[in-house]
Amino acid sequence: MAKRVSVDRWLFTVTMLLVFGGLVMVFSASAVMARERFGSPYAFLSKQLIWAVAGIAAMVVTMRVDYRRYKNPALVFSFMGITTLLLISVFFLDRSHHTHRWIHLGGFSFQPSELAKPVLILFLAYFLEGRAKLMDDVRNTLVPAAAPVLVFLGLIVLQPDLGTAIACAGIAACILYVAGMRLRYFSYAFAAAMPVLYVLLFRVAWRRDRLLAFWNPYADREKAGFHIIQSLIAVGTGGLTGTGLMEGKQKLFYLPEPHTDFIFAVTAEELGLVGALFVVTLFAIFLWRGMRASWRTTDLFGRYLAVGITSMVVLQAFINISVVLGMMPTKGIPLPLVSYGGSSLFVTLACVGVLLNITKQVE
Repeated sequence: MAKRVSVDRWLFTVTMLLVFGGLVMVFSASAVMARERFGSPYAFLSKQLIWAVAGIAAMVVTMRVDYRRYKNPALVFSFMGITTLLLISVFFLDRSHHTHRWIHLGGFSFQPSELAKPVLILFLAYFLEGRAKLMDDVRNTLVPAAAPVLVFLGLIVLQPDLGTAIACAGIAACILYVAGMRLRYFSYAFAAAMPVLYVLLFRVAWRRDRLLAFWNPYADREKAGFHIIQSLIAVGTGGLTGTGLMEGKQKLFYLPEPHTDFIFAVTAEELGLVGALFVVTLFAIFLWRGMRASWRTTDLFGRYLAVGITSMVVLQAFINISVVLGMMPTKGIPLPLVSYGGSSLFVTLACVGVLLNITKQVE
């Protein structure tokens, strides 16, 4: 009797727990604000729910499609071209929140930078698969691999969205490391990036203020340090078991963006240390199962895809939680699968479906 092959149940369960837990916390964090702005406490929840249903449907589809079908140059370079055009097109559209990050379609909006992450993963997995023994070839391997990454990073930085650019760079670095790129090349890349980072961080006033607020938020508690202080108050107020779901106070126009960038702070306040550790544990399990799948497959294309998707989710979660806890300067990185944001949720779930298909091949 043939053995029935199924996807990684741990990974599937963790993903669904994060999505449904995220819906609960989005409603808790946004209900009061939504009533004030739109007259209905369900305004943000309803949109997030639509995206969640669409994302789960996309996950089911990609979960059933053999991931090897993506190893097609026409598909890879079509995605690269479309994403590049989308990243350029946002500069010709109206600004939103003083940035060129969004494409608005009817009542919904989409961030092309969210698409850039999986497209970079797909490109690097495709390009590096046959170059495992050629990773020291700077001209024919490293430069062609790095060039599209640098183009995407440059366009995203110009939006401006340095946080997402750093996340993309981190994802690319993880794939290149697993592919066998030597540490000295990472050192060269970091040294080359230092002057650019210096200009972006210290020559741009609002980013410099964020860095100074990170070192001492109480020096400017009404402006630059406000985000960090309110986040730490929320986390500290939660204690061990929290104030109770829907009972948090910091989300009531004190904590900025409580349903997006700082949703983990709302979780810590309302569900306490227990709830916060539960969320962290879910991401830790995601990391474990994702990396397990990458090392169990003998197909390098699948390995690089698994590493890229796993690092995309876990790296963003690490950055978001670190910002909330005051361990990193404030960045606009959402908590994957949890924070409000349709394009992020949809793209992440579709990518998790690909990862689940990889686990299906190796189980």
